[in-house]
Amino acid sequence: MPDARTDDSPATPEDSLAALRARLAAEPGGVLEAVAEETGVSLHTVTACLPAAFRAFAPGDQAEAVMADIAEWGPVTVLVHSPDLILECKGPLPRGQFGRGYFNLAGGSPIGGHIRLDRCTAVGFVRRPFMGNSESCAVVFFNGDGAAMFKIFVGRDDRRRLLPDQVERFAALQARLCAPDAG
Repeated sequence: MPDARTDDSPATPEDSLAALRARLAAEPGGVLEAVAEETGVSLHTVTACLPAAFRAFAPGDQAEAVMADIAEWGPVTVLVHSPDLILECKGPLPRGQFGRGYFNLAGGSPIGGHIRLDRCTAVGFVRRPFMGNSESCAVVFFNGDGAAMFKIFVGRDDRRRLLPDQVERFAALQARLCAPDAG
């Protein structure tokens, strides 16, 4: 007897991911955290389901190198998204250093804090349309649960256009650290 699925047989995880990939291929510009919540998968999984042209991943052990590179870009936007808050801070990313178990950001910028960078398991480079408006470029630091620890967005000018030099730096960093997508 053939092993055919009927309409009332339960969807497999593979079917669910295929549906998610199709959804994101048709509409890649929504809030990915909302998609993750709605579908019951991690933000990392949602990001990985974006079309390959919109995302790439570097290993988490490259997080410090990514932070050092971005510290040379000029003003960026750091974003922390929780279920209760989307917090943005704009300015140059300070050079960080490890101390007392944290990667510490301090000095001369409105951006500061203490990051458990050792918990970063992957660094996502996401370049996609956002909310039907303009393109966005974000570097997303993922923890072992597949959640975003924080995101760093390429800066924009006073007309809300991406800063071209930062877009070039984003692309160069992605090319240097991310393996080509196998499909």
